[in-house]
Amino acid sequence: MAHQPSVTRTTPAPHPPGNPPSPAGLPALQKATAGLQPPFAVVDLGALRVNAAQMTRRAGGKPIRLASKSLRCRALIGDTLRLPGFTGILAFTLPEALWLAEEHDDILVGYPTADTDALGRLGADERLAARVTLMIDSPEHLDLVTAAIGPTGPPVRVCLDLDASLRLAGGRLHLGMRRSPLHSPRQARDLALAVTARRRLRLVGVMSYEGQIAGIADDRPGSRAGRTAVRLMQKLSTRELRERRAAAVRAVRSVAPLEFVNGGGTGSLENTSAEPAVTELGAGSGLYAPTLFDHYRGFSPRPAAHFVLSVVRRPGPRHATVLGGGWIASGAPGADRLPVPVWPTGLRLLPQEGAGEVQTPLTGEGASGLRAGDRVWFRHAKAGELCERVNELHLVDGDRIVDVAPTYRGEGRAFL
Repeated sequence: MAHQPSVTRTTPAPHPPGNPPSPAGLPALQKATAGLQPPFAVVDLGALRVNAAQMTRRAGGKPIRLASKSLRCRALIGDTLRLPGFTGILAFTLPEALWLAEEHDDILVGYPTADTDALGRLGADERLAARVTLMIDSPEHLDLVTAAIGPTGPPVRVCLDLDASLRLAGGRLHLGMRRSPLHSPRQARDLALAVTARRRLRLVGVMSYEGQIAGIADDRPGSRAGRTAVRLMQKLSTRELRERRAAAVRAVRSVAPLEFVNGGGTGSLENTSAEPAVTELGAGSGLYAPTLFDHYRGFSPRPAAHFVLSVVRRPGPRHATVLGGGWIASGAPGADRLPVPVWPTGLRLLPQEGAGEVQTPLTGEGASGLRAGDRVWFRHAKAGELCERVNELHLVDGDRIVDVAPTYRGEGRAFL
């Protein structure tokens, strides 16, 4: 593993809320990486530190459990957990959690698992069982877990996943992510009782992620009516969830004591931290600040993660083509899932081709000045997914590379 760089040096102030991120810091990044051959990925540690401080301020004193899927780099996970305000890891698979548990002792798996081999390993190892918490949302999953861990061994920690979506018109209108079947306080209590009836399971937490609040920008370009609708939905959902989450936590606590109640995401830290029932927050994407976080009214992070591609073709005077580029984010297909060329300025993707598997044509005012061998800097639409495309991250502080840290991929770990 690469040496872990310090992330505690002084940094410039972030750009004002409401203003789009600018490429003002890119000249220093370009200077630092002038000797590298594209494609490569860069993390600006100064921007990451600013974003971390902003996130902890927005959390209002409640600890942030770091979402590992948003970083996918053990060096940066370790560095972030040494910053004030960040405590514990929110992992995305059980095998990943078992791997991270070699170094860290408070890992919540944010999603249910059906990996019976990994469950068997967890259930047989007292140290792992003390460090890792499973996510549960149904009696069916309880059956799977208990069968995989067997009748003897250390207690296995579990957390209930409470659905945070907004349901209207008797459930006919569903706004939010389709995650857990647990929606009502009564359902949460019933499952808590089922957990406590299993001798090897120990109920320690409740989690709920409000994707319709945290994951949808409230100031996106487009129609005013669309922005107004999003804001009204989020206001209504915030009020509804605050009451239902508190009731669900009370119902579960009537069955068993809880160590934590996790909620929120980068986009909703202020709202979720204000809920008395919530004891900790879950977030991580705001550290890299991908393009999906460019249009929130309440906060404005500094872009910290970039990737760089080479120009290899000039198909016409108004077009330049880079090698690669089809690093498209997950989610509903749309233009907001595409990478964005940010330097040189005045570049855009072609709507007929988008970002290609092997090549990506660009047009716009900036294209006419590009020549073969020139570099184009991009930002990804999401955070950690960038790391599935590269083996290492070049960590830049100011105008120099201070470390090269392997990604999960670079360490030979492909969890999803």
